[in-house]
Amino acid sequence: MKIVACNSNRPLAEAVAACLNLPLTRASVRRFADMEVFVEIHENVRGEDVFIIQSTSYPANDNLMELLITLDALRRASARRVTAVIPYFGYARQDRKSGSRTPISAKLVANLITQAGANRVLTMDLHAAQIQGFFDIPVDNLFAAPLFSRDIQENYKNRDLMIVSPDVGGVMRARAIATRLGCDLAIIDKRRVRAGDSEVMNVIGEVEGRDCILVDDIVDSGGTLCNAAEALIAGGARSASVYVTHGVLSGGAVARISSTSLEMLTITDSILATEAVRLASNIRQATIAPLLAEAMRRISDESSVSSLFD
Repeated sequence: MKIVACNSNRPLAEAVAACLNLPLTRASVRRFADMEVFVEIHENVRGEDVFIIQSTSYPANDNLMELLITLDALRRASARRVTAVIPYFGYARQDRKSGSRTPISAKLVANLITQAGANRVLTMDLHAAQIQGFFDIPVDNLFAAPLFSRDIQENYKNRDLMIVSPDVGGVMRARAIATRLGCDLAIIDKRRVRAGDSEVMNVIGEVEGRDCILVDDIVDSGGTLCNAAEALIAGGARSASVYVTHGVLSGGAVARISSTSLEMLTITDSILATEAVRLASNIRQATIAPLLAEAMRRISDESSVSSLFD
């Protein structure tokens, strides 16, 4: 078993390798003067079971090219099996035609990864579960729900909790955590005016006097979650916190979140935290390294991955 780290989130790759008690495979992933990506593997990988750890987060196109070229390098080096470990799968929000003459970019990226030489994909909390069907190779989609449930139990003891879905599409995700914790579930009825801009219409559920925890898969501009938190507080909630798997946090998202009434935003380290995220007083990270490491070990051992969530 070999682990190759590209450049998008090296600290996470190092943490996963430490959990597995394995060194990272020596490799170079660098740029030529014109910013072309060049990859060189410095160890023999012939016949090996190789895992590439690379999130396709910002800069998404650069990180995607690093992944594709590393896959090609390993295939040509005769690796027995190559698994693309993509903690955050970029382009996942383009999973359908949103209008006339628009692409389904998630399917295109799935084709690119497959053709580049991946034998299977390991990812986490895909924005849309049907993206697994875009691949013609096996896909293991891990869930952050067990991690979040344990973290909520540790940090929100003796509180009257209400789990909240920020939109109708995220109800299943929020219900999974509410079921694990034995909590009630509320739903935010929102209307998206345009990409990155939403308006809260109603809060469905009795939130007055409750400590509300919003659950989502991606936070980008932060507008939806901030609006939802304000609506909950206006509806009488005692506090509002957020648990999100992928902290994209683009543009002025960190400043927006820091200036709201959110008690705490908890994200995972699927995406490398920026300096602004690390310095924010109401943003914290929970690591997914042990979960990724255990899933990789089970894939290598040909044992059950789904039993991780039983």
